[in-house]
Amino acid sequence: MANALAVILAAGQGTRMNSDLPKVLFPACEKPMIHHVVSALNAAGVQRCVVVVGYRADLVKDSLDAFSGIEFAVQAERLGTGHAVMMCRNQIESHEGPVLVVAGDSPMIQSTSIEKLLQRFETEKPACILGTLLKDDPTGLGRIVRDSSGAFDSIVEQRDATDEQLSISEVNMSTYVFDARGLSLALSELKPENQQQEYYLTDCPSILKEHGRLVIADPILQSCEALSVNTPEELAIVESAMRRMGY
Repeated sequence: MANALAVILAAGQGTRMNSDLPKVLFPACEKPMIHHVVSALNAAGVQRCVVVVGYRADLVKDSLDAFSGIEFAVQAERLGTGHAVMMCRNQIESHEGPVLVVAGDSPMIQSTSIEKLLQRFETEKPACILGTLLKDDPTGLGRIVRDSSGAFDSIVEQRDATDEQLSISEVNMSTYVFDARGLSLALSELKPENQQQEYYLTDCPSILKEHGRLVIADPILQSCEALSVNTPEELAIVESAMRRMGY
């Protein structure tokens, strides 16, 4: 989609990777993880990306020299995912159309999933669509809570979930499409009201719902997109899965 803007979160160090390399630059199938993310976005028709950098920002910037349509925003303090997106406020406020927010350390994000989310955004014109996944073992992931009609209600993190909510198999995978104006509104109302004193992007869909805006949770993501990378062991699992898929 030519008028889509993507925000790629890439400011973290990834301390459990036991290296001073920025997490998004760890190679998966001979390419930095963030290269796979940008390539998937480009394949889905997204040609403009804002990469939020922080830890060793120059290395991340240099690694993306070969890509066109890349802009950068700097998150000097790591105060949460919502705070990271706030660093792109100028680009978001001047944009008309959908804004994707994705993680730079998700090398198995699929262009087909991005396309489906953008197509549904174009058809239904919501304030936000979350790409979700039905997972046999949702341990550690935020659960998608729905109301009695089946509509999106909220995202509840595992540490805050009730026993009933822990039984939910639909999980948040940090893949979003926002209406630009809706995202600007939600960011303006984000507050660090949590133990970590951080601004959580996961609060934005609930803020929009409270404003009466349409928020959709769409369980269209593929199982491979649930594979996360937080340790060298997890990176090896992801790389093995990527090779099986022909990366």
